Amino acid sequence: MEGLKEFWNRYKGAIIGIIIAILILATRLYDLLIAIISICVGAFIGNYVQQNKEEVKDRVKKFIDKM
Repeated sequence: MEGLKEFWNRYKGAIIGIIIAILILATRLYDLLIAIISICVGAFIGNYVQQNKEEVKDRVKKFIDKM
């Protein structure tokens, strides 16, 4: 019993992660998660570009000039 308790305490994060991953795969929630992550990344990039217009414009111009 002590060995099982030690195993649980050592690997409980991995075990919980595996169970959550199995539930996500079984319910096909990964499609929704990918969509939500894509929306958040797009919003972050859009906000960054909006807040730093001149810097982004200069970087894009330098990148195009190198090509």
